[in-house]
Amino acid sequence: MGTRQALWSAAVMACALISGCASFGPQALQQTRLQYNEAVKATTEEQLLLNIVRLRYTDTPSSLAVSTIAAQFERSQNLALTPFFAASGADVNKSYAMILPQAGVGGADRPTVSLTPLDDQEFTRKLFTPMTLDGIIYLAKTTWPIATVFRLYLENLNWVPNAQTASGPTPRRPPEVDEFLRGIAALQVLQERGRIVFAQEDRTETIGSALPAAAVSARDALEAAKSGYEYRQDEKATTWSLTKKSSAPILLVDPSAGSSPEMTTFTSVFHLKPGLAKYDITQESLSPFASTYPKEGVPNLDLETRSLLQALYYVSHGIEIPPEHAARNLLTITQGEAGANYDWSRVMQGLFRVRWAQGSERPSNAHVAVQYKGYWFYIDETDQDTKSTFSLLMELSRLELAGKTGPGPVLTLPLSGR
Repeated sequence: MGTRQALWSAAVMACALISGCASFGPQALQQTRLQYNEAVKATTEEQLLLNIVRLRYTDTPSSLAVSTIAAQFERSQNLALTPFFAASGADVNKSYAMILPQAGVGGADRPTVSLTPLDDQEFTRKLFTPMTLDGIIYLAKTTWPIATVFRLYLENLNWVPNAQTASGPTPRRPPEVDEFLRGIAALQVLQERGRIVFAQEDRTETIGSALPAAAVSARDALEAAKSGYEYRQDEKATTWSLTKKSSAPILLVDPSAGSSPEMTTFTSVFHLKPGLAKYDITQESLSPFASTYPKEGVPNLDLETRSLLQALYYVSHGIEIPPEHAARNLLTITQGEAGANYDWSRVMQGLFRVRWAQGSERPSNAHVAVQYKGYWFYIDETDQDTKSTFSLLMELSRLELAGKTGPGPVLTLPLSGR
């Protein structure tokens, strides 16, 4: 009877040990999913910041995409009851049978992370492709400040330069930017007051010359409709014209804002015809020479956009440089007036700033931080302007570089853990 009780007690104890082991199944998902999410987010942000720092040092950017994460959870358990005999005192002929319970529980987490290099032809093409006009207008219609969007992604507006020489490796001479910043600051105020709106206007464009009525059949009209075109009769029904509907971006201006100081500054800086309630938005259709514009100004906003790589080069000039690196000529230093070092905060003020720090420990006040050439480069967690700009760059880089086509080499890393 004692032996049975011992066996029962041992079994109960073993089951209790096994049930108290590490969590698996749904509980394992609850404990690990957000950790993987946070790790991917943090390393993606660090990779983007590192590439921005690399560009400031005229180094080559490089990226790895986390394509898959396969997390495998394994549990092993065993139960054994081992009999043994113990002698009773000095009487060697008397012994008692005993049961020694043995229970073992083991668990393992074996994640496998697949990393895909993005440094191929498709990645490079997307880096160098300027943002489309539709993309700029879409961002302008969101809650992102128009000044942030235009400062990041415009080379110029009506050929007023937005530090165009900063869209590549650091120039040796200061960029032209003051007038652009003055005009965009006025536009930002107008947006904040609800005095301007970016919108789309439906238009009908005539393609080619008119055709005789007899030359257009019902079949022709049907084929044109399939391609998004339409045949329309003129008022006398003697000819047909091939037309196509399109949507054009425009800037609407509140008539009450026409004489405001901000609107006056905006139209003056960008050579616009004052007093209009609507300005067409075009892309690289305006002459680059302001001397050729009408005296009363032009009726449209003409944009030249940047690529993602140009935008990253541009913000890289918001990185503060350790004096040691400048003394060692590790990067280009822009020379301003009278040979003094140019202050890039004039361009990046309120947009983007990356600080540096020494030491082996990550700066305690860092939102994102990376190590490069013996220093920490980081975004301060209290710098809301820089964090906002960095967030926009992060989302746009995901949008621009998503959808990588074609098979590529994949680096798969089994990461063991217990």
